[in-house]
Amino acid sequence: MGEYKERVKKLWLDKDNTYFIHYSCQNLSDDNEGYSPRITSIAVLHLQSKQMYSFSMHLVAEELNIDRESIFEHYDIIEEKMLENFFAFAAERGNAANWIHWNMTNINFGFETLEHRYKVLSQKTAYHINENNRHNISKIIRKIYGDNYAKDPKMLNLMELNGGRDRNFLTGEEEVRAYKAKEFVKLHNSTMCKVYFFSNVFGKMYNNKLRTENNQLKYKINELYQSPVIQILGVIGIIGTLVSLIPFLLTLLK
Repeated sequence: MGEYKERVKKLWLDKDNTYFIHYSCQNLSDDNEGYSPRITSIAVLHLQSKQMYSFSMHLVAEELNIDRESIFEHYDIIEEKMLENFFAFAAERGNAANWIHWNMTNINFGFETLEHRYKVLSQKTAYHINENNRHNISKIIRKIYGDNYAKDPKMLNLMELNGGRDRNFLTGEEEVRAYKAKEFVKLHNSTMCKVYFFSNVFGKMYNNKLRTENNQLKYKINELYQSPVIQILGVIGIIGTLVSLIPFLLTLLK
């Protein structure tokens, strides 16, 4: 636990080199036209400036003067350009950059997926983000707060515990439906809201204020003490105590 708390502290204090990342894709099952799912959007948030960097197919399509209805026909060109832009962004930041992600750990869903898709589309090798610069926030939370820090699905339920579900949040199934419906802005908004959530969670971990299933009782008691009713009752109790002391004080004054 101590090792992971120290990692949170180190990354939080290295704000200028720390980024949160998440991406959305076509489908994680076999229901794709190719072997690997197409990447639909990538969102990157800079910890220091809170600047969001967006790499999304609808933005690239607009730059290439491709209308919404024609996106699927030109998807190879759009996806390649989007990934090229992302890897150029990552390369500019180099090995000093820290990348905080949620379970982007393998070829099914991870940095390797992004590299693979770029190689498939361009026949070029993508910039490689060093494994030592990748930090899985899901694993860090688990190591500090235990395996049962939230119910499954953990990301959504942890969000519910810490302020509620963001209105832009889409589940995996909802993202697939949005992709098929060509709701590209909706897809990217979901990706961005998750990255903002990672940043919020990381800040709460640093300040020891993250709410989990394991520490619910502490927060409920704290909320109870801070409620207006309890505070009013406390004031009434103090007044009652003072009133009860009046006869005793009068006796002392005689």
